[in-house]
Amino acid sequence: MGEVREERILELDVPTMREYFERADGARTTGAEHALEDVKLRAPIVPKKLVHTAGNFREHEEESKRVGWSHEIAPWIVFLQNVDAIIGPDEPIVYPEHLTQELDYELELAVVIAKAGKWFGPDEAEDYIGGYVIFNDITARDIQRREMRSGVFSFCKAIDTFCPLGPWIVTPDELGDPHDLRMELRVNGEKRQESHSGNMSVTVPEILSHYSALGYSAGDVVSTGTVSGVAGFSEDAASLYLQPGDVIEAEIEKIGVLRNPVISWQEAHGEPAPPRLSS
Repeated sequence: MGEVREERILELDVPTMREYFERADGARTTGAEHALEDVKLRAPIVPKKLVHTAGNFREHEEESKRVGWSHEIAPWIVFLQNVDAIIGPDEPIVYPEHLTQELDYELELAVVIAKAGKWFGPDEAEDYIGGYVIFNDITARDIQRREMRSGVFSFCKAIDTFCPLGPWIVTPDELGDPHDLRMELRVNGEKRQESHSGNMSVTVPEILSHYSALGYSAGDVVSTGTVSGVAGFSEDAASLYLQPGDVIEAEIEKIGVLRNPVISWQEAHGEPAPPRLSS
């Protein structure tokens, strides 16, 4: 693991970023350095839990109403993400065409938890913030609609490679106010999502406090929900869903750009996709 300073990476004496947060005394540099351009970045952290929250950007609900989405996007939605689906910068999102034909993107700001804790209020939440990272919540909309017949969903967002995270963790002192960040997602250079973190209807401390009843471990990640502009809630969704060959750039001011290509099952596995599953 390493600390990014300008265009260089300083090695740290910890094997994983989760251990960095678990250590009471933090980590020290080893003295080794690498040029940023010479290393391949991986997902900056693989948490024990990725607490996935939704409904915090009410603009996302409003766009769902315009297209008659099947279910209300209520405030305070929460579920746990499959951490095995996490990938890092420039790693490919594999299109599972035997499972879905409606692959969508969702730009989100996510918070890395600095230390273990439970049952704390918004006024204490800042003590639990270790940093911020970009999360692209890849979603199979056709699977999601089927799941939501029961009022719950998770599989549609938890398939392998559906959880891009990165490009790195930015500490609170570097980032400043998390409610004052421009947010933009592009597909093949075309702007699809554009918003501002100040458009959240709740604050980051309120979100962290609300879900602290679940109990956080050091290095856990909490997402804060997506902004408007997703393909599935557009008037011409079919033309905007992701396809193999697409390149997604998820950008949040003061954090950076999380870039991921979309590839076919054949390209990823060297063989055709399994037979398509029926609903």
